[in-house]
Amino acid sequence: MKKLGLLAMIEAAFFAAFALILDLLPAIQLGPWISISFAMVPIFILAFRWGFTVSILSGFIWGLLQVAIGDIYFLTPIQFAIEYFIAFAFIGFAGLFYKPIQSHLQNGEKKKALQWAVVAIFVGSVARYFWHFIAGVIFWGENAPEGMSPVIYSLIVNGGTMLGATILCSVVILLLLSNAPRLIQRKGTGTISAKKA
Repeated sequence: MKKLGLLAMIEAAFFAAFALILDLLPAIQLGPWISISFAMVPIFILAFRWGFTVSILSGFIWGLLQVAIGDIYFLTPIQFAIEYFIAFAFIGFAGLFYKPIQSHLQNGEKKKALQWAVVAIFVGSVARYFWHFIAGVIFWGENAPEGMSPVIYSLIVNGGTMLGATILCSVVILLLLSNAPRLIQRKGTGTISAKKA
């Protein structure tokens, strides 16, 4: 992992804390196991500001903060690690799209930047919920209705949550960035500095 600057680490911690606060707000409940929120938005903003490494770190910190405040429920240490550390860190895969988003913004192509942002949100959401899906099959499969495969059950629960979160986060990000694209532009960066991210 490349050495991160102090500002990057401060922002990683700040945005993780902001994500935790949003996660504590009431979510849209679509059933006993499907709840949708826009708590990933701060991690996505960070991904668009700094790229992959910093957003992976921030997602990991978000998982740590959930443990610190006791906002967790787990069955085994492996399931705990998968759902609170690995899954949350993988939201940072949205940062893989840092370069095109920044490039289009700097070229005044806001619409293209927003399109890439939606792609990034989808990838980050899939990356996170892939791990929740795996945990759902292995550890939560017994909750499946009688006669339903744990794979189908986990796919419905986690797939539904992922799609809902992707749509909600995309709407929030599009509204934010359409009105304030400076949110994802770091101060003093006139050119792409992905090499530092």
